[in-house]
Amino acid sequence: MVDITVIIYVTNNKKDDNDWFRLESNKEGTRWFGKCWYIHNLLKYEFEVEFDIPVTYPITAPEIALPELDGKTAKMYRGGKICLTDHFKPLWARNAPKFGIAHAMALGLGPWLAVEIPDLIERGAIAHKDRIN
Repeated sequence: MVDITVIIYVTNNKKDDNDWFRLESNKEGTRWFGKCWYIHNLLKYEFEVEFDIPVTYPITAPEIALPELDGKTAKMYRGGKICLTDHFKPLWARNAPKFGIAHAMALGLGPWLAVEIPDLIERGAIAHKDRIN
């Protein structure tokens, strides 16, 4: 299963020097994994990202997880799945089946990172790898 939207999105981001994640999938395209990152105060914070494609995809959005942040914010479910219920899932429902993996990353994970990562840093819940003692 190839999601052409994610290929186009990544290509455009690289061309514009604006890439912020790397993804690959298993052979069947049912499990996706990689890294995402967020720049805060000129420091790059990098996280493992993973998700499974739901059986009802593309009607149902994937549940994106950042396992290493599990339990560090209230806007996260068990296993490090980020909370997208209030804002992204209704948007997905209105636009299914046109949305794909690129939309989940750009309209789901991207805004979540922009809100949650600075807060986690300010609260001391995460530290930059170069500043860990």
